[in-house]
This record gives sequence, C-alpha cells and structure tokens, in this order.
Amino acid sequence: MITIATTQLWVHDQDEALKYWTEKVGFEVRSDVTVPEMGNFRWLAVGPPGQPDVAIVLMAIPGPPMIDAATDEQLRDLIGKGLAGTVFLTTDAFWDSYKAMKDRGVEFVGEPEQQMYGVDVGFRDPSGNNVRMAELNADFGR
Repeated sequence: MITIATTQLWVHDQDEALKYWTEKVGFEVRSDVTVPEMGNFRWLAVGPPGQPDVAIVLMAIPGPPMIDAATDEQLRDLIGKGLAGTVFLTTDAFWDSYKAMKDRGVEFVGEPEQQMYGVDVGFRDPSGNNVRMAELNADFGR
C-alpha cells in the first residue's frame, strides 16, 4: 500500500514558518534536522496533533547551484501570491478550530462561508502559501 507521509511548502524563512505553524496554527514539530554534509540543509517538518503519520515540510527556497537568482525571484513571487499550491485542512469542530486559530493570531482571508461541501475559510502563511480549512458535510467525500 502507498500512503502520503509528507508534502512540502516553500517558505521564505524557516524559523518564521516554524513559529507560525506551531504557535498560530497549532501544529507540532515532526522533525528539525540540519545536515552539515549537505551544506547545512535543514529538514523541518510539522504536522497536526493526533495525526503523527502526516507532515508538511517547511522547505527553504534553495539558492545556487539549485536555482539561479532569476528563478529564485520568480519562485518567491509565486509563493507570495499564494500560487505555489494549496494545503487543505479539515476539522470536525470548525468553529472551535477557527476561534482558537484566530485567537492565536491567524489572519483569515475573508469570513467563513457555508459551501455545498461544508463550512470553509482560507488563510495565508507568512510566506504567502494558500491554506484552506473546512469542516466537510457528512455526505461529502474526502
């Protein structure tokens, strides 16, 4: 059987991203390892409490020789606009999750809305990554 273990978000600053995802979103650190043999490459992963087999890697944008300055600028621009992908979060207690995150300083993009699939709201992390959180209706497939 194949399962998804990790996905990644490009981030401008790993320390800022770590603080945001743990202190504001409420995720836990899964791993934070620096590998000197790979130029001090940092593998930083966070995930939701109660779901230890899933993580989001908060990946620093690589510099040379991986990407040149023009590509770095393009990537930062796309991330900042929320166009580098979306993370979809689900909760069984939308209003409790929404209030807790708002109280911790998450700035939501608009107000929660009732959709045909459930209640939904979006937010962006400090790098600009697009995140959606929803409580899905029981009849809507996951």
